[in-house]
Amino acid sequence: MKIMTLANHITVVRILLIPVFVLFAVYYGRSIEDGQPEEWLRIASIIVFITASVTDLLDGWVARKFGQMSRVGAVLDPIADKGLLLSALITLTFSKWTYAFPLWFLVLVIARDIVIMTGCLVVKHLNGKLEVHPSLIGKTATATQMIALAWVMLQLPGHLYPIYVAGAFTLLSGMGYVLDGVSQLRHHDTPHA
Repeated sequence: MKIMTLANHITVVRILLIPVFVLFAVYYGRSIEDGQPEEWLRIASIIVFITASVTDLLDGWVARKFGQMSRVGAVLDPIADKGLLLSALITLTFSKWTYAFPLWFLVLVIARDIVIMTGCLVVKHLNGKLEVHPSLIGKTATATQMIALAWVMLQLPGHLYPIYVAGAFTLLSGMGYVLDGVSQLRHHDTPHA
């Protein structure tokens, strides 16, 4: 089996687009600080972000359609997803865009991810295995985070409302994953009759 399939190449393109997005977004923030907003930089960052997001759908479709599911893809895809999301959140929290993310939101997203990763390691270590259960609330959290990102980048009014909604779903999904991990630990400790 080929290690670098077409689907994996698409994922690598998404990873390579991350610094391009950050560059455009940071320079747009600087242009605002200088008092002369360069709107083409904001538009360019939005286009790069959308392109990277579309490659997320495309690589999964290609992998399934052409039987290109691979371990490399299973590792690269979440790196690309989290890399894009976190780089956008960090950039839009600290750069001087007209609308920005409040620091609490970035801390919440990062804290949730750290709790989930730590929990996965603990469950794997104590149980010897880890069952990953993607949840509707987790998918909703990701979707609302992306909506909040789009809202901020497009500079739509009322940008705090989608951020609050995304924050609530992020918190709920983190709690859900913690409860799932605790459940896996409890079921593992239960002696079988």
